[in-house]
Amino acid sequence: MKIKMDMKRMLGSGAFRLLPILLLCLTLFLPCFISSPVSAATNYIFTTFKGDAAADEKLWIYTSTDGTNFNLFSNTGYGGPTGVLRDPSIMRHTDGKYYIAFTVQSWTTSSTYFAIASSTDLVNWTNVTTVNAGVSGTYYTWAPEWFIDGSTVRIIVSLGPSGSMKPYVFTALNNALTSWSSAVDMGIGTNHIDTFVVKSGSTYHAFVKDESSKYIEHATASSLTGPWNWVGTGNWSGWGSGYEAPCVTQLDNGTWRIYIDKYSNGSGIYSAISSNLNTWTGLGAIGAYRHGTVLRDTSSPQATYYKIRNVATGEYIDGMGRTTNGSNAGQYSSSTSYNQQWVIEAAGNYIKIRNRATGLYLDGMGRTTNGSTVGQYGNSTSNNQQWQQVTSGSYVRFMNRATGLYLDGMGRTANGLDLGQYAGSGSTNQQWALVRQ
Repeated sequence: MKIKMDMKRMLGSGAFRLLPILLLCLTLFLPCFISSPVSAATNYIFTTFKGDAAADEKLWIYTSTDGTNFNLFSNTGYGGPTGVLRDPSIMRHTDGKYYIAFTVQSWTTSSTYFAIASSTDLVNWTNVTTVNAGVSGTYYTWAPEWFIDGSTVRIIVSLGPSGSMKPYVFTALNNALTSWSSAVDMGIGTNHIDTFVVKSGSTYHAFVKDESSKYIEHATASSLTGPWNWVGTGNWSGWGSGYEAPCVTQLDNGTWRIYIDKYSNGSGIYSAISSNLNTWTGLGAIGAYRHGTVLRDTSSPQATYYKIRNVATGEYIDGMGRTTNGSNAGQYSSSTSYNQQWVIEAAGNYIKIRNRATGLYLDGMGRTTNGSTVGQYGNSTSNNQQWQQVTSGSYVRFMNRATGLYLDGMGRTANGLDLGQYAGSGSTNQQWALVRQ
């Protein structure tokens, strides 16, 4: 009662009587216009590629709030300057952008440089520069890894012919990351690849794959270029052999988590925990990903997810777990599945609608016939992925920029049926409610 009386004094008795109506209007209309991230929290961002097939050597991004349970954020489709992208390492720069450094050729193909790209949203990527190895005899340039040492930005890269590769360090010469020093030998020695370094106190810790034994090994030093003291060699960790691509990230609670790729049998990324970088737990499977890195990002915005419910049928737009480009979008009764959760992204004067589970976008597929099916596709600049969000009373309609057709439930009430598109009409089959999650 005291709260009500205080509000009356603030608003006046007439305004107070209007408060329930105002709250109802906000409930109905505000979600229709909210389409941007809203809060910042710890977010673990995992950049990876999917496999050795040409279609899989692209940038895939997963996110997690705990560093172990990852969900697909975006199948970006980005392949860099050669169309081949492997071993992507991610960092967030002082300019607020995300940067990846990556291998530009398949593991069987010679490469003498690596590439760098940037993004503001983790979805759309732009090439920044390529960096030549500059070391005589280089046949492979593999697995560039960011290492930020105070205010200095460095990249550690494996260079050389097969059987005698070793890690070198490149140092950024400008804040735009377009100019780099020549390569400096780290002092780790030959036949070591995939070197990842973290610094704890004044000690540098290098985790590296011994290319002969296929073990992940551990060395420490007081300088990034050594001399290095091998504190863990052979099967020191008890993890066995057949692993590569170590990446180490410090968690919110101060402990360290290592991620390594069990490439030998294609079973994906495994992980272990340490409190001191020296003694580690046993490995546990994380998921069927490939060589990449995990960034602990405490400043990244958390996406706002929506379920999109058809007014006529009550069914929700559903990605149906389909991850293949061109697959059909469906409709399904309400569930807690991420297949029914969508991010609405700004695209100039239009929007794009991305599925939380699959990372694919709703796509008109260039289909202009009434009743044709709406598809899903990896991120692109095509107008087929751009929609105009139109307010329709308490609801919204979505018109495809390329086809001019509207998302339409087609009166379909059975679970799993396709999502359609149709020329504009007053039918409630074209009206949708955005339900914020």
